Amino acid sequence: MSGTERSLALFLGCTIPLRARQYEKAAVEIARLFGCELTPLQDFACCGFPIKSESREHTLLLAARNLAVAEEAGLDILALCSSCASVLAETSHELRTDEALREKVNARLAAIGRKIVEPRRVRHFARWLFDDIGIPAIKEKVVRPLEGFRFAVHYGCHYLKPSRAFEGPEDPEAPHSLGDLVRATGAEVIDYSEYKKCCGGAVLGIDAALALTLAGEKLTRIKTAAPDAVVLVCPFCAVMYDDNQSKVAGQMAQELGIPILFLPQVLGLALGRSAKDMELKLAKNRCEKLIAAFADQPV
Repeated sequence: MSGTERSLALFLGCTIPLRARQYEKAAVEIARLFGCELTPLQDFACCGFPIKSESREHTLLLAARNLAVAEEAGLDILALCSSCASVLAETSHELRTDEALREKVNARLAAIGRKIVEPRRVRHFARWLFDDIGIPAIKEKVVRPLEGFRFAVHYGCHYLKPSRAFEGPEDPEAPHSLGDLVRATGAEVIDYSEYKKCCGGAVLGIDAALALTLAGEKLTRIKTAAPDAVVLVCPFCAVMYDDNQSKVAGQMAQELGIPILFLPQVLGLALGRSAKDMELKLAKNRCEKLIAAFADQPV
C-alpha cells in the first residue's frame, strides 16, 4: 500500500443513502481490509453537482463548504459517487490553484463560520484502490478467485472527468482502471462496443424516454456479450441500469435481466466475504449465479 492514510472522510452524497446502501457497506469493508477507516462526516451536505448546469457559483459554494468541513476534520475526501467526486475534486483543484477565487469563496463561507486554507484532496473510491492500494496488493489479498465469471465494466461520464482535477496518468478517453481492478479478482472482463457511452441518467429529469433509450441501447449491447453482471462505480448509473431496468425493457419491448453490481461488492467476494456480507440480494436484478457460489465465506 503506497498511500499513508489510515482514515478518510467518506462522502456518500444524496443517492447512496437512499438507493445504494450495499455500495456503502461493501466499500467500508474493503477499505477496512486494507487498513483504512472511512468516516462519514455529519456536516457533509449536497456536493452541488445537481445544480451545476443552473448556477456554477452556487455549485462552487456548496462544494467548497464540504471541503471546509473536511479540512476542519483534518481528513481528505473519498467519494463513492462519480458526480460527487467530479465536482468536489474540480472545486478543490480550482481553490488550490486560484488564490483570488479562494479569497472570494472564503468571504462567502465566513457568513457560516467556515474557511478554506488548504483544500483537501478528493478521490473516487475506485481511483483510491487503483492508485493508492494498487493491483499487486489487491491480488495478494484474493483468497477466492472469481475464475469462470465474466463481467462488463461501465465507467460512466464523470469517473475520470474533468481530467485536470484528478491526479494520475489514466487517459479518460481510454480508461482501464476498472477493468484492471475486476481482473485482479481473477474474473474475465468482456469487451463490448461503445462502452464509454452515457447511462442516460443525465437527462432523466427532463426527458425520461430519451434516458431510457440511452440506457437500453447500452444494456442491449452488453446483453449480446452475455456477462454474469455489469460492474459500475456510480450510484446514479445503477439507478438507470438496475432500478429502471424493467422500464427500459418495457420501452424496448425485450427481456434484459442483466445483474448489476458495484465494484467493491465484486472485490469483497474475491477477498473472502460472502454474498450476504456484500448484500448481493439488494440489487433489483440479482446475480443468482454469484449468490449461490458465494453463499458462504471460504473455510
